[in-house]
Amino acid sequence: MKLRIGFSPCPNDTFIFDALVNGQIDTGDLEFETVLEDVETLNRWALEGKLDITKLSFPAYFKTAGHYELLRAGSALGKGVGPLLIANSNKKFAEADINKAKILLPGINTTAHLLFSFAYPNAKNKTFGVFHEIEDGVKSGDADLGVIIHENRFTYQDKGLFKVTDLGEYWETKMKAPIPLGGIVIRKDLGRGLYNEVNALIKESLEHSFTNYPAITEYVKEHAQAMSETVMRKHIDLYVNDYSLDLGADGSKAVETLSGVYQKIAAASEA
Repeated sequence: MKLRIGFSPCPNDTFIFDALVNGQIDTGDLEFETVLEDVETLNRWALEGKLDITKLSFPAYFKTAGHYELLRAGSALGKGVGPLLIANSNKKFAEADINKAKILLPGINTTAHLLFSFAYPNAKNKTFGVFHEIEDGVKSGDADLGVIIHENRFTYQDKGLFKVTDLGEYWETKMKAPIPLGGIVIRKDLGRGLYNEVNALIKESLEHSFTNYPAITEYVKEHAQAMSETVMRKHIDLYVNDYSLDLGADGSKAVETLSGVYQKIAAASEA
């Protein structure tokens, strides 16, 4: 049986799925057709139900829970892993300044957008772009502030940019919970048996990658957008952890907590 699976080209995802999609573990009668795309593209496709299995941001999962189910393995959760609000200046930004500023964010369905809205509910002047273009957008003055994710956490200072707010730290302080960033979902109509099989295979794939780490495979390197191996390892170390092997009770509770915040923000925006 062939299943279409989508995930991002970022090192955390390619690290998790390398063994699964490149024949390094036994997948039985399952064959995986891979699609690598930016997470906001995957979010939009999830809303359309385009793929059998897909990485997506948690707000997109909350919108698609009618036809997708969250797998226990493959998620990105943790502490100290949240998005950062950055600026082209190291001046002190008051909340009133942020509320009036033009903010560039990595996609309307991203967890980064949700966490920004949680911290700054009155900031409405938002535009959206691809995550790896946000640093340059802030640097050029196209936006006053930007929200960065992924490896840009490790590169923004090299471009002369400055942290305004650690949105993940804000979440952790307020909610006393890990930060749920993204998960892996599977179509519900594929059935519980396939759910269990795919979940076990993703966990096995990640365990295989951990066995060989800190070596970086060619599959991870070829999709890593010219970042150095040092940045690749920082990326993997930050976003791949025990929650990626299994959400556990703590991770599941964090997702439920984020869902509650999402519902409140969605209701407020419709009021």
